[in-house]
Amino acid sequence: MPTALPSASPTLAAVAAHLGVSRTTVSNAYNRPDQLSPALRERVLDAARELGYAGPDPMARSLRRGRAGSFGFVFDHPLRYVFDDPAAVLFLAGVAAGCEEQGTGLALLPQMPEGAAEVVRSALVDGYIMFCTPEDDERLGAVIARGLPYALVDYSPSVPGPHVNVDDRGGAQAVAQHLIDLGHRRVALALPPSDRDDEAAGRLIPLSTEDLWAPDLPGAQPRWRWFICHERLVGWRTALERAAVDLATIPVATAPRGAGDPGHAAAAQLLDRAERPTAIVCQSDALALGALRAARERGIRVPQDLSVVGFDDIGEAATTGLTTIRQPHGGKGEAAVSLLTGGGNDVVLPTQLVVRSTSGPVPS
Repeated sequence: MPTALPSASPTLAAVAAHLGVSRTTVSNAYNRPDQLSPALRERVLDAARELGYAGPDPMARSLRRGRAGSFGFVFDHPLRYVFDDPAAVLFLAGVAAGCEEQGTGLALLPQMPEGAAEVVRSALVDGYIMFCTPEDDERLGAVIARGLPYALVDYSPSVPGPHVNVDDRGGAQAVAQHLIDLGHRRVALALPPSDRDDEAAGRLIPLSTEDLWAPDLPGAQPRWRWFICHERLVGWRTALERAAVDLATIPVATAPRGAGDPGHAAAAQLLDRAERPTAIVCQSDALALGALRAARERGIRVPQDLSVVGFDDIGEAATTGLTTIRQPHGGKGEAAVSLLTGGGNDVVLPTQLVVRSTSGPVPS
């Protein structure tokens, strides 16, 4: 006969006493359901709901099991980024597929105005995937200090830890060479907003400035703290230099942080110049799509008057005919989970030039 409902906060022992069963039986209803008949398990869960018992404490259970059953996904943007940015969505889908295969969950750990490192330090996880964060991010130090496994995605090989990268440099060189082969020499670059709130953000900056190319100089401090920015810059530059293009003549546009459409804002600066470029190389497809909108607004025909190329090959790239570099977003996410759980050597995935209708011969 069930006992009267207790007035204190419900516990596992209270549920067991209420039903007249052992505490092990109640525990098995949550942790080892195969040990109970379906009818008995349902009776335990019904009683727990009646008492207001929510189940074993997750922290205590993870300590007993020796694992939390979840990985932490650390990234350098607000939470909505992983749902809004097409490339991030594709990568996260790959991570999710890897987690499903491993039978584990995923905790999203975005950048926050305050306390981000503390959130990382206290997260109930078995390991971390660091996704394209600046290499001076204090959260990286917090991850390393915890002593849990971690995988670095889109990080410089100089940062200690197992890495998953794509051939950003080779891809960038391939798409720039594609434009060179089409006869383009009046090329401009559209880059993401600067990570520094300084005078260079949101205006044209000369490509030959020392701080833009500082990542190639020993001991220098780069403007772009993200490894992929550096790699793509070097890839473009390699193709342009081989074609004897004077880097000092190449305009580079950025947009202020917070710009609703940074690709549009950057391209507008480039297209409103007295000497308009015949091609715009964009660091991402998202920027390239904005550049295409800026060109349409000005009545500039693509590709007859202007070629636009991107990097990523997100879904909208195909529907808009964007020439771009394809990278295996999902494969990169799955590789990160595999490296996190199984160890192994660093992974560098290939990229591929995809030629579509936004690139054409230089205008005569």
